[in-house]
Amino acid sequence: MSLPRFTTHHVLGRLVRGASSSPVIVETGGRFVLKLRGAGGGVPALIAELVVGELAERLGLPVPERVLVELEAEFSSDDRNDELHDLLVRSVGLNVGFRYLDGARLPRPEELARLDDAFALGVLWLDGFTLNPDRTSSNPNILFWKERPWLIDHGAALSFHYDWPHVTETSPRELTSYAGHVFAERAGRLSLLDATLARRLDPNALAACLNVVPDELLAAAAPEAPDRARAAYEAFLWKRLKPPRPFTTA
Repeated sequence: MSLPRFTTHHVLGRLVRGASSSPVIVETGGRFVLKLRGAGGGVPALIAELVVGELAERLGLPVPERVLVELEAEFSSDDRNDELHDLLVRSVGLNVGFRYLDGARLPRPEELARLDDAFALGVLWLDGFTLNPDRTSSNPNILFWKERPWLIDHGAALSFHYDWPHVTETSPRELTSYAGHVFAERAGRLSLLDATLARRLDPNALAACLNVVPDELLAAAAPEAPDRARAAYEAFLWKRLKPPRPFTTA
């Protein structure tokens, strides 16, 4: 499966001023939040967004639609900030867009506490599996849209791909600490859904999730050829899935 591709030359502005990843809003085939290859996480963060988004959907967790967006060299921006302009210059080329959830809002702590275990444990399991440290009580990276929680911002996951030369046979078995996670107090109940969630991911599913990552992004981020890079991601994640899973006990 391949993701829809669009081209844009017009940036409407930043989604949130001061955000570390500096996502912007563009209009192309609809309105999208664009994560930029020139931001701090670079191209690996875009790969993580795509892979974790696919994994989340296979686990039954809602994430915004993902697309690929080519930012043209002759772009214009309604935001005249010089720093943003420099970031956009560094981001000319292929980027990752997310369908803009018009009217989405940040949840209140009591709303997060009321979410059922099927959702909360699924999120814990996903974050542990993908080594995602970025879903804390102060920054849960969850939006409420149409009375439903949606997961966003997975660029910090799959951190191993920033240092491929030091990935070893034991790296995928790294234990997970849920200290600080927005749903940390439920980690002791992960075993209730572990087997059910694990059955939704097999080698074919992992391959399908990696296949949505275009060669252009893999070539820019990995030392291997794109096919070998995909195989390396798949092997890491498959080893992480082997029982006893190192992310299912607090």
